[in-house]
Amino acid sequence: MSEEVTTANPVPEAKPKAKVEKVKQPTVEELPFSEFIANHYLPALAKAFANLGITDLNLQLEDLQIKGNWKNQIRQFIIYFAKQDINGQKAFSCWDAGSQPSVIEPFLIDERKATLDLLVFAVVQRLNAQKWLAAN
Repeated sequence: MSEEVTTANPVPEAKPKAKVEKVKQPTVEELPFSEFIANHYLPALAKAFANLGITDLNLQLEDLQIKGNWKNQIRQFIIYFAKQDINGQKAFSCWDAGSQPSVIEPFLIDERKATLDLLVFAVVQRLNAQKWLAAN
């Protein structure tokens, strides 16, 4: 009886790769409230209005309110934030012809996570429902 002996070349053990921890950059929505609003939201909102042909839009952040107006303040709106959190409670009002807002309505109440695009889209849609932005 002959025994067959095979010698296998031992496979060198693979060295574990060094774990490189990537520092996750915060999304724009994770930035501090005032930085998000000033550097991202207001410019995105202005761009959305400009794309609709509205070039005289004035936007400003006062406390926790974003105030917007155009057509020499004939058309106006306010987005109210309950606290410095874009995912917190929000409200909206709009009015025209020099009157004051008569109704403050809940705004994006069913959304769990507000994104920049959603916040812009919601304002445009709400004002478009007033037939202020485009012919419906």
